[in-house]
Amino acid sequence: MKKVILSVLAIVCITVISCKNETKTETPTTTVEGKELAMANFGVRGNCGMCKATIEKAAKAVDGVAEATWDVKKKSIAVSYDASKANEKDLHKAIAAAGYDTEQTSGDKTAYDKLPKCCKFDDNQKMNQ
Repeated sequence: MKKVILSVLAIVCITVISCKNETKTETPTTTVEGKELAMANFGVRGNCGMCKATIEKAAKAVDGVAEATWDVKKKSIAVSYDASKANEKDLHKAIAAAGYDTEQTSGDKTAYDKLPKCCKFDDNQKMNQ
């Protein structure tokens, strides 16, 4: 009987310990110049180098953004930012205000209409490839 109780106790302990080590859903971070910054990576529709410049400029205009790099081929942006000053939703809104669709927000129609012809993307274009 002692062996059964000890076996059950051992299984319970192992289960509790393994549950505490489950992957937590936290915002990824990076350290730049000794400061810890949050990281965001999400899809943004666009076509060319002009899109890249506009998308990155829109993201960098958000207070707290340290770096923003849009990948033309993958149609995704990587942003490092100070989470005490900005959040991922702010980034989506800023890029959408410039006329570009993100994974979470549709681009502003008026801003989109003002984009150069080469920057007019297909609404079905895949993002974050």
